[in-house]
Amino acid sequence: MLIPTIIMGALAIIFLFIGYYKGQGQHISGIKSALNMTVVILPLLIFSFIVAGMVQVLLPGELISKWVGAESGIRGIFIGTVAGALVPGGPYVSLPIAAGLLRSGAGIGTMVAFLAAWSLWSVARLPMEVGILGWKVTLIRVVCTFFFPPIAGLIAHIFFASAK
Repeated sequence: MLIPTIIMGALAIIFLFIGYYKGQGQHISGIKSALNMTVVILPLLIFSFIVAGMVQVLLPGELISKWVGAESGIRGIFIGTVAGALVPGGPYVSLPIAAGLLRSGAGIGTMVAFLAAWSLWSVARLPMEVGILGWKVTLIRVVCTFFFPPIAGLIAHIFFASAK
């Protein structure tokens, strides 16, 4: 996490200097915008980290390994797929949960299926998608992506299980 933090810090400083030197108060506007986003996102981020941390301490490693660990095989991949589809929210929610599960013994294939299903099938996003794009386009997209999360999980399980 150190390298990404350094890169983001350097980018932030560079952009602040660019905004400052443009001379129209853009650096102040950018900081105000960042603070507004922080106020909106910070509670969700804190709660997501709490959930991820609690998953690590409340669920025994043996239980996680049994149901979604590398040895759970296809069952774990399907559980990860369904869980990913049902997890609400954006990456601030799903990524900490996936990280917590990985640290607790979840298999790489299961977590790849979880994240693929979250990004492709998010049930919480469907009403908005139907409202904006309509039933037909939404249905076509869901049908076309239906098999990807479990297939991605299987590929990760077969080829990368030892990389965790």
